[in-house]
Amino acid sequence: RHRCPHKPTRIYDNGQQPCLTTEYVEKYPKYSNISPPRSLKPKQEYQVHRGKMEGITTFKSDYLPYDIVKRPFRVQEEHKPKMGEIELGTTYQKDYNAHKIQPVTLVRPLERKHTTGGKLDTIPTYQDDYRSWEVQRREPSKVEHIYHPPTEKFGNSTTFQDDFVPRELNPRQSFKPPCVAKLSDVPFDSTTSHRTSYIAHQLEPKFVRSKEEYKPSNQPFEDLTTHRNDFQGLPGQLAKSCKPENAKVGSNAHFNGVTEFQDRFQPWLVSLPEVRKTKEYVPPPGNMDFNSTSHLDYVKHEISPAVPIRPVSNGRRTNAPFQGNTTTKEDFKAWGSCRQEITKKQQEIPKPTGRFYDLTTFKSHYIPHQIIPAQSFKPVHAIVPNSAPFQGETMYRTEYTPKKQETCPANYPSPPGYVYVNTDSQGHKFFRQLTPEFSESNSNPIPKEVAVLS
Repeated sequence: RHRCPHKPTRIYDNGQQPCLTTEYVEKYPKYSNISPPRSLKPKQEYQVHRGKMEGITTFKSDYLPYDIVKRPFRVQEEHKPKMGEIELGTTYQKDYNAHKIQPVTLVRPLERKHTTGGKLDTIPTYQDDYRSWEVQRREPSKVEHIYHPPTEKFGNSTTFQDDFVPRELNPRQSFKPPCVAKLSDVPFDSTTSHRTSYIAHQLEPKFVRSKEEYKPSNQPFEDLTTHRNDFQGLPGQLAKSCKPENAKVGSNAHFNGVTEFQDRFQPWLVSLPEVRKTKEYVPPPGNMDFNSTSHLDYVKHEISPAVPIRPVSNGRRTNAPFQGNTTTKEDFKAWGSCRQEITKKQQEIPKPTGRFYDLTTFKSHYIPHQIIPAQSFKPVHAIVPNSAPFQGETMYRTEYTPKKQETCPANYPSPPGYVYVNTDSQGHKFFRQLTPEFSESNSNPIPKEVAVLS
C-alpha cells in the first residue's frame, strides 16, 4: 500500500486546499447499499443545563448555624495568708549526722617495670586448646539439567521472507540549493568615513625645559649621627660562646648505592621538548644615547670611609681549669632507684590439661529419623488423545482469493504510460495517462490524473 510521506510543509505556496487525489481513492470500490458505521463518540460540545440552579450545597444543608453562648467568667478568689510561722525543718536535717571529712589521699598506680629480656610465647590459649578437626564436605543435592540440542534442522520460512520482494531503490532528486557563495560584479569601494573626513594637521614643536645648573654647597658635610655622638666605647670581656661543637655524625657501613627511590621509580622515556626557533634580532636604526639624568646631574664627592666603632677588646686569658659545679648539681643529686616488679593476680581458674571433647548436648541427645516425603496431590498432566480429525479450516482459508500484486507507479522516477502535468503545494506530482477514456455524453477526452509522489 502506498503511503504519502510528505507532510503539509507548504514549500511551494500557502494554499489551504487539501489533496484528495490518492491511489487508494481511485482503486477502492465504492458500495452504495452499505453505509459507513456511525461513530458512537460523543461530540465535544458544552451541554447547557436548562434547569434552575439551586444555591443549596451539602455544607449548607448538613451544617446548621448555632447560637454561640459566651463562657461564664469565674471570679478569682482573694488570697488570704495564714497566720503563724512556717516550720522549715525536714527529715533530712533531723536524721542526718554530720561527720568530719578528711582530705582524700591520692591513690597513684604503682610504677610498672617492662621487661624485654624474656622470650615471647606467640601461641595463644585459643590456638593451644582448640584444635582444627577434619570436617567432611556435604555433597550438593542439585539436580543437573543437561541441555540436549535438537537434531532436526529448522527450515521454516517467515512471513517476511515469503511476502517481501526485493526491489531496486531509486534515489530521489535533491531540491537543496547548492552551498556556493555568490560573487558580486560591483567593484569594491574602499572609501571610509575616516579617509574622507580625516584632515592631517601639522604638529607643534615639543616643549623642552631648560636645564638648571648645579650649585654645590660651601658648608662641610656633617656625618655625625646620634649613635656616634652618644655611644662611648667601654672596655669589656667578650662573651663566651656556649654553642656545642659541630660533631659530624658518620657511619662506617658500606653504601650499596641503591635507594628506595631508585628501586621503585624507574626512568621513563621522555620525548625531547620541541625547540622553537628564535627570531633573528634586528637592531633598531640610529645611535643610542647612553647618558641618563642621574649620570649627567650626579657630582662626585670625596668622602672618607666610615670608621667602625667597636668596643675595646681586652684579651684576658687564664690557664686555670674551668669549674663546672653549680648549685643545681650540688643540691640535686641523683638517687639510686629501681623499678618495682608488676603485681600479678593469681589465676583462679586452672588451665585445662586433657584433650578437648567436642561432644555437645545436641550431638548426644539427637536421634536421626527417616524423612518421609509429603504426597503430592497435583493432578497428572496427561494429554487425552482424541480420535476425531482436527478441523484446521478457517474463514481466511475458505474465503481468501489471491490477488496479483501490482507495483505502485510512485516508485518509478517517470511512470510508464503517464505524462507529467504539474506539482501541487504539498509536493505531489500529477501525471496523465497516454490512453484517454471517452465519456458517453461528451466526445472530448477526459484526462485521468494520478497523484504520484517523488
